[in-house]
Amino acid sequence: MRKIMSSSPVRRPASSFDVFNVYFEQIYDPTMHVVFAFDGEADAGVMREATKRLIASDPYLRSRYAEVDGRPVWEEVPEELWEGAFGLVPAGEVEDLPPPPLDVRSGPQVRVGLYRREEGDLVAVTCHHGFCDAHGALTLARDLFAIYRGIVEDPDFRPVPRVPYDRSTDRIIAHYTGEERTQALAGEEPFVDRWRFPVERTGRGTPRIACRTLPPERLGLAKAFGRRHGATVNDVLIGSFFLALLKIRGDPSDRGAPRSILTSADLRRRYPGLHGECPLTNLSIAYEVTLSAGEEARLEDIIDQVAAITARRKAGSLGLAAILFYEEILAGGMAAVRAFYDEMLGRYQTSGLKNPVLSNIGILDPGDYLPVPGKNGAVLDLRDIQLIPCLSWPYTFLMLASTFRDRLTITTAYEEGPYSTAVMERFLEYVDEYLP
Repeated sequence: MRKIMSSSPVRRPASSFDVFNVYFEQIYDPTMHVVFAFDGEADAGVMREATKRLIASDPYLRSRYAEVDGRPVWEEVPEELWEGAFGLVPAGEVEDLPPPPLDVRSGPQVRVGLYRREEGDLVAVTCHHGFCDAHGALTLARDLFAIYRGIVEDPDFRPVPRVPYDRSTDRIIAHYTGEERTQALAGEEPFVDRWRFPVERTGRGTPRIACRTLPPERLGLAKAFGRRHGATVNDVLIGSFFLALLKIRGDPSDRGAPRSILTSADLRRRYPGLHGECPLTNLSIAYEVTLSAGEEARLEDIIDQVAAITARRKAGSLGLAAILFYEEILAGGMAAVRAFYDEMLGRYQTSGLKNPVLSNIGILDPGDYLPVPGKNGAVLDLRDIQLIPCLSWPYTFLMLASTFRDRLTITTAYEEGPYSTAVMERFLEYVDEYLP
């Protein structure tokens, strides 16, 4: 009798940015969530089908991260595993946010949760930073609602499938000569962890979210303040974040001493063609901002420092050194990647130092997601969009800023126990106080 051989699963290379964002799970939970608050009920059956068709439309979405023969890959998973990608939480069964983590090694790479609430449905679109960055998470949500809308209009609707796309950073590297790459690496200063957010203890706790939404006039004041000082709104956020960290730490040794934070940049905004061609990838990088501030410093005392640093970084080859650094480590194989993270984790655990991170997502435009048909022919409107950042545990701390209908929201996700909820809330209050 002839033995029938089962076919091997389809595999595609994982990029260096994919690999390093997967392995960041050693120091925080890289799951991200975009939560949409509607003013009525969506059709759960259509949302379930839209989720399945979204997964079917993208070869990487329907995959899991794996390492095969020492190579990092995206490996397609059987269709029966897609069923768990949609969940309905009925009214009365309150499930606290943030939603559970997503396992990048199981697949698929998106999960949709529909939460029935008295004031209107919440729809949470969940993904993993090993698969894509915040831009990708928002793209996933946009695609989901477009498919949902298409199915309402035509039950047989299916989106145009994506062919396998380039997830690498090769097109960015190609913008630079060999000499420019060498100079970028030589001129990049290594991150120096100089402080940490106050923690109660190490270990794990209960996932929580702390956030603060400011009225629309505050955004106008921040813009006006920035214009007076030749600074962007992002610069204003960085300065307020930094001063709030000084205040929450209350450490005299911080006064006047150089202290660093990390902030992020989306490389799609810097390189032509990447915005439309690479929506579901990792193309965001972090860079360091090192500032000094004296006792009782105000935002106007440090904003010039912030604006000068960010302008200089944007004028240079922002992101190139980080890309080359990751590519160089990955060239040494997965053992080199694991050694890099083992060393990083050991350093944090020994010193207790880890620079906090600020990520400004920018404007969340409701027009990217609406219209959304509801049940019984109703047309739903959005009350809010909230992006829940990666979950911090010691010694990581991340604050995310986003703007919806001119309302600026600052958010952090953390684990209560290792972190104090009272300290988290007080920190966001300090950021609020320093913002114009």
